[in-house]
Amino acid sequence: MRSWLAGAGAIVAGFVVTAAASTAMDAVMQAAGIFPSAPQLMAAPIFALASAYRAAFTVAGGYTTARLAPNRPMRHTWILAWIGLVVGMAGLIACYMIGGEKLGPAWYAISIPLEAVHCVWLGAWLALSLRRRGTMT
Repeated sequence: MRSWLAGAGAIVAGFVVTAAASTAMDAVMQAAGIFPSAPQLMAAPIFALASAYRAAFTVAGGYTTARLAPNRPMRHTWILAWIGLVVGMAGLIACYMIGGEKLGPAWYAISIPLEAVHCVWLGAWLALSLRRRGTMT
């Protein structure tokens, strides 16, 4: 039971790292005047910037999950990746139901679920590579 809770905690921690860091960076970018205030729509290059830092934070989430998993870190990170994919797909569907052009470019809404699996996997791969090299305990 303890191992199951630790595994669930690792997955939740990876999700929180991804979501909290992305949300915090959005707030920083808006406070700095880089992102416009609602209801203004951001320009495509600003969406590209948001996509890039979200990808980096998703890698960090995968890394966190792999590091904290009590056993089978790749299994835990795949669960996180699937959660990210499902949440990203829900956002994509919501975007199209609301009317995507009102929220931003279609490529951005599509990029979120696509980044989820690849970036989480990359984070786990980094964590496991460093562990195998002996550079972390």
